[in-house]
Amino acid sequence: MIVGLHGRVLAVLGGTAAAVVVVDQLTKAWAVAVMEPRISAGEGPIYLLGPLLRLTYTENSGAAFGVGAGYTWVFTIVAIVVGFVILRVARSISSVGWALALGGLLGGLLGNLIDRITRPPSPGMGSVVDFIGLPNFPIFNVADMSITFSAIAMVALAWKGVPLSAEEADDVESDPRESRDDVA
Repeated sequence: MIVGLHGRVLAVLGGTAAAVVVVDQLTKAWAVAVMEPRISAGEGPIYLLGPLLRLTYTENSGAAFGVGAGYTWVFTIVAIVVGFVILRVARSISSVGWALALGGLLGGLLGNLIDRITRPPSPGMGSVVDFIGLPNFPIFNVADMSITFSAIAMVALAWKGVPLSAEEADDVESDPRESRDDVA
């Protein structure tokens, strides 16, 4: 049963990551093909919900909110390291919730990493395509949304005490501090 569960959990993690990467890269390709020429020509963004949601185009060589624009190579290395950590942890995950959260994080990291590796000016130094705008908020993309929602999900899972793995659940159940009967 555990092998079947683990296989299903890995499929959820991998499927989530793959779906995020595909949607992210397709929407970025659309933004480069449609929005970049529109913005370059001075036509301005496309407003979908009045001032609440707009489609535009920008390239971000930094991290979230454009922080660290001169350190693109650092973000590339960090994304690679975090990706490997997720893949290593994936061997022990037994929670579908954690698989979804980590799959979303992995997909978001890979979506932006693809940009950093394949876009100008050079591999590892490329800018990330951002095209979704909200009022008083930096422009972002699908990968950024996935990373953000995954982080929120991980905090919620940890707060609720959802174990990452079956071994972690066993450790919590066998913890003598959790099972003692204190009489006041």
